[in-house]
Amino acid sequence: MNNGNLFAQVLKYENRHNPYPLYAQLRETPVSVQDDGTYVVSTHAEIRSLLFDPRVSSDEEKNLASKSGSEVSTSNEHSSQEELRSFGTFDPPDHDRLRSIVVNQFTAERIYGIRSGVEELVKDELDKCRKRDQIDIVDDFAYPLPVTVICKILGVPFEDQQFFHEQSTIFAASVDPDQAGENKRKKREAQKQVGDYMHKHIQNLRQHPGKDLLSAIMANGDMEAGQINEQELVAISIMLLIAGHETTVNLITNGMLTLLRYPEHLERLHQDPDLAPRFVQEVLRFEPPVQFRTRTTLADIEIAGTVIPKGVPLVLMLASGNRDPLQFNDPDRFDPDRQNNQHFGFGGSLHSCIGAPIARLEAELAFRALAQRLQSPRLVEDVPEYRQGASLRGPRHLLVKVDAVTDA
Repeated sequence: MNNGNLFAQVLKYENRHNPYPLYAQLRETPVSVQDDGTYVVSTHAEIRSLLFDPRVSSDEEKNLASKSGSEVSTSNEHSSQEELRSFGTFDPPDHDRLRSIVVNQFTAERIYGIRSGVEELVKDELDKCRKRDQIDIVDDFAYPLPVTVICKILGVPFEDQQFFHEQSTIFAASVDPDQAGENKRKKREAQKQVGDYMHKHIQNLRQHPGKDLLSAIMANGDMEAGQINEQELVAISIMLLIAGHETTVNLITNGMLTLLRYPEHLERLHQDPDLAPRFVQEVLRFEPPVQFRTRTTLADIEIAGTVIPKGVPLVLMLASGNRDPLQFNDPDRFDPDRQNNQHFGFGGSLHSCIGAPIARLEAELAFRALAQRLQSPRLVEDVPEYRQGASLRGPRHLLVKVDAVTDA
């Protein structure tokens, strides 16, 4: 297999269950040019450098402009099409301005305030499984938990959660760069539907504010001061929907699969639930929910002896960097006691996951409860069925046999 088609192999579903040998081959050439002209960066130091490089853009509009040689506006007055974008595709200065507004609301007090609610949701989902000897960690637990949490954060009524679940699934299916036109069309339609919903929802919150994140942003006076407009608030909502749902589902499911493959660590967690934070940290390195991110270059960039030209497709292989032996000792071993664990599980730099504190909280409470309440859990099959996506990678189902689901 030549280096020029390794990324194409990563995208193939047949390699979804274990892409890591392909990543190891990619790391032999830290910056490689694929047959289709895509530049793939696969080593930790180079990925980290590019994550902090202002010449690397996440804005698809700038990607198109770079190829055509035209200019793209950096104004915050977005068109009707642009307003449906996710906040995660914004570049500075808009990105920095909006991110600071959201970060100011993700206070330690707010995170602590939702902890008891998440604990209750975790308990409720496992309570529903008490009389069963087999559960699907995905459908019975990992999917319903994050969508309920993010809808509470956004102030979305309980009865509309299924709508959000369906739309976020469509978003996730269209992330990979090789997706067919039909998936892209579905994504645009999902963006429109979520955008229309959130516009109406924001108008309702203006009249009847609650204790949710969007109400807090509006109450803070940022809209009146011109620091954020309604279109941008919708873009933030779309980002939180995806980041707060699909990636957390993968984090919980990948983590539970890993713990079942390493039963000695599952037993450690059963004996000492307070170890959960370090288990989450290592899962984020070992089996991250986001495997890679696509970017574009705004100028020629020389790195690792290679010049990446302006305007080319760029892929940062985050999960490959997480297994780089130049950064991590024995990287293919799951080790919750690992020190100085500087992984890319939540991305990095400007676009590090803004909802990381919530995702950590959900995963920690989920792992604690699963380790405590599932009696003698074992996989029904290994390898499980995976979802189609290579970027947002995780099992579609994770069937687990249990002797019992004990009381909380």
